[in-house]
Amino acid sequence: MDGESNTSTSGGMQAMDATTDEGADDWGPFNRPLFDDPGARALSRVGVVDVGSNSVRLVVFDGAARSPAYFYNEKVLAGLGQGLVQSGRLNPEGKVRALAALERFAALAKGMDLPPLSCVATAAVRDAEDGPEFRAEAEARTGLKLWVIDGLEEARLSAQGVLLGWPEAEGLVCDIGGNSMELAEVTGGEVGRRVSSPLGPFRLQQVADGSKGVNSYIRKVVKGLANEVGTNHDRIYLVGGSWRAIARLDMERRKYPMTVLHEYRMEPEELLKTIEWIAKNDLMTLRARTGTSAARMELVPLATRVLRQLIRTFKPKEIDISSYGIREGLLYEQMPKKLRGRDPLIEACRFAEKTAARMPGFGKKLNDFLRPVFVSASPERKRLIKAACLLHDTTWRAHPDYRAEACFDNVTRANLGGLSHGERVFLGLALLHRYKNSRAGSRLEPVFALLTDEQIQDAEILGKAMRFGAMFAVKSPEEAGSLVWLEEKRELELLLNPNAKALFGEVAQARFKSLTDAMGATAKVTLSEI
Repeated sequence: MDGESNTSTSGGMQAMDATTDEGADDWGPFNRPLFDDPGARALSRVGVVDVGSNSVRLVVFDGAARSPAYFYNEKVLAGLGQGLVQSGRLNPEGKVRALAALERFAALAKGMDLPPLSCVATAAVRDAEDGPEFRAEAEARTGLKLWVIDGLEEARLSAQGVLLGWPEAEGLVCDIGGNSMELAEVTGGEVGRRVSSPLGPFRLQQVADGSKGVNSYIRKVVKGLANEVGTNHDRIYLVGGSWRAIARLDMERRKYPMTVLHEYRMEPEELLKTIEWIAKNDLMTLRARTGTSAARMELVPLATRVLRQLIRTFKPKEIDISSYGIREGLLYEQMPKKLRGRDPLIEACRFAEKTAARMPGFGKKLNDFLRPVFVSASPERKRLIKAACLLHDTTWRAHPDYRAEACFDNVTRANLGGLSHGERVFLGLALLHRYKNSRAGSRLEPVFALLTDEQIQDAEILGKAMRFGAMFAVKSPEEAGSLVWLEEKRELELLLNPNAKALFGEVAQARFKSLTDAMGATAKVTLSEI
């Protein structure tokens, strides 16, 4: 490892800035608690700045506390760490661009009436001779204090970011930046062994002896990493812009029908084919096809070499992309245990219903009403059913002619954690059928290929169940009647309360029949004696 990697299993934010006021590290770079209430469901708007070796980014989080949305997101590929290995100093042009970005971010935060921005700096600023000078100038010009974190802390925060959106993550988190690459174990919702390495593309650009020398250096460093964290990891979770660019290219090669990168899952052998495909094609042509920036695409060839060696050494069964990293890890750092334990998907759906639905709270009633229809569903499927019920009315403002597809688009492209691509499509298709009986001829048909025929049928049944239940009674469908599913007889019975007889009119009857037809069941309506 050439003495450049180290490991630790300890946790806790470390204050790396000796000039910080005493006691300011109690809450890390936020310098304040974000969650006063362990049971908080909403997050007040908070801005985070990440000063990396390649990019400088501002993210403003808002919304559901367990699954915060991106209220604002902007990055500048400043290249602050380019040439650092040779000169020992930050890139001059990169400094100018980074400082300009920080000035803009400070002005934006003021315009949004945000609390003080929380700013974290990583490899370039911590390793450069003029890192302290840059921090001082940034504070003098913008008022922003940069918290410089070491490689182990960077690894831990990135891993926590993965856990924020992927609570069940088990494996190895790999975060690549411009000047470093970090690995961290995640298991049982905790971060284990961590290690930092000099495998960022900017550093690899300075390795001697050409292509052969670079490959030899990567092999040597990755071997050392494997000795530190072991190779018994079925999954590798990739964090960082270079990895996302490669994943987007993988989608292009495979003609994958979605472009959502979060939780995009790749098989190692297929990914190796993509790496070879990238090497054989013109980078600028690929850049145009995928919308990747020129600065990012320039780093892709070196990143592919690192990724190839990671696959060969660690031999994972699956490689997954996480769009969450250090910035999300900073939020997770402050979350009380009770809040961490909540389902990010359900929390995001609850928040969406509260802020966008006509009748917040109806989703739970709809889920309760439909429960008998799905009594034999798996826990994973019941989770999606609950999410669908919470979301069923959140796009009501869309034009009626486009509402069904708007539902689908919103879910499949939304910033939702804890949701695989197949689950996104299932949820989207169910919501499409909540507003529309047929999906034939839809422009979305290519995406349906991510589901099996059985899953498509199940999504249609859920959608038509919501379509009936949502209009059966405005206040609460359970007050109007209840459903009884007799699986052996393939019969769905509606027990209609006497005082709700008028509600079961022509449209309700048609939607109930549409549901039973989709289920391959017979419909029965009984007037309850209660």
